[in-house]
Amino acid sequence: MGTNKILLLENIHPAATEHLKKSGFSVENMTKALGDDDLKKKLTSEDYLAVGIRSKTQLTSEILEAVKNIHTIGAFCIGTNQIDLERANRKGIPVFNAPYSSTRSVAELVIGEVIALARRFCDQSKQVHQGIWEKSAKGSIEVRGKTLGIVGYGHIGSQVSVLAESIGMNVIFYDIVKKLPLGNSKPTGSLDDLLKNSDFVSLHVPATEITKNMIGKAQFKVMKEQSYLINASRGSVVVIDDLVEILKSGKLAGTAVDVFPDEPESNNEKFSSGLQGLPNVIMTPHVGGSTEEAQEAIGVEVAESLIRYLKLGSTYGSVNFPNVDPGQKKSECQRIMNVHKNVPGVLSDINGIVSKVGANIEAQHLSTDPNIGYLVMDFARGPAEQLIQEINKLKTSIRTYQI
Repeated sequence: MGTNKILLLENIHPAATEHLKKSGFSVENMTKALGDDDLKKKLTSEDYLAVGIRSKTQLTSEILEAVKNIHTIGAFCIGTNQIDLERANRKGIPVFNAPYSSTRSVAELVIGEVIALARRFCDQSKQVHQGIWEKSAKGSIEVRGKTLGIVGYGHIGSQVSVLAESIGMNVIFYDIVKKLPLGNSKPTGSLDDLLKNSDFVSLHVPATEITKNMIGKAQFKVMKEQSYLINASRGSVVVIDDLVEILKSGKLAGTAVDVFPDEPESNNEKFSSGLQGLPNVIMTPHVGGSTEEAQEAIGVEVAESLIRYLKLGSTYGSVNFPNVDPGQKKSECQRIMNVHKNVPGVLSDINGIVSKVGANIEAQHLSTDPNIGYLVMDFARGPAEQLIQEINKLKTSIRTYQI
């Protein structure tokens, strides 16, 4: 693969650097995200083997098309919508993320916000800080016996479900994919069914065309009077202007929002939202997974995925690539990886080249998706460089390299 340099952006936890360095990689850390032009210049002017990002860095189709030496990308977060996954796939670049490591942190934030909204903690705290003593039960409720509706019953949504039941809440959920209910939670037949039967609605869906603006005027009309909305998923899911309008109307009793359609690029930029100044509104700066425990776990999880790929060729857990987990190669073997267009006859062509150069295949691991095939091949003898050159000459080859 040549270089062993890895670039980590956005102040990724030191645990990632520690793991990568122990495995022999040279790591360059940056504390901030880079804009498109600076990122493109950085990745094309220096020879990096891999790049690690969080949610603010945008790896667009244009940037991915320009980079030549990047072999893999690590998304040190849950979401990957900041990366053009299809372009990375077609260029032979697997992307790894951390779908589990921050699950508990986000779930705890949601439960904390449910209770805080129900008891109006933020408004009362602000008043006391201002010297106002207004002791009253008006507008404060217990969450025990109330119904929490979870939209998106994945890793986080299901964890929220378990925690909510443990404090005496009833749980219903809606997901476009059939999911196994945990505990006593129950699925609903439609989003409207969930909205009209929930005292609290918590969103846990990815950013897709289906979920874009999925909660707006029509959905707010269906929600129960004096119910609450929590969004710790993606900023594109809720129409903020419509949320502001329904809050001002008094129909909703409050909201907690951790993600926004437009977020500052850095901590130095000022944030503005129509939600500011409204009563019983909790706003947090996209910190659902920002606990020390979660960030360390994410750093370790993604770093280990990058190491397994770069050392072994394993794409297990990649979000955009055929999954192959070849394990350790024998000490006497060499290993090459080939990414190719998924068309008939490729393996036959490659095996013909292997035979021609006199290599002896010990093991082959192949997996495909609709666009590409990914082959990991171990061979006991033969000129690796010549083999790579010959395979790369095939019109079907996208990338061939040795580890």
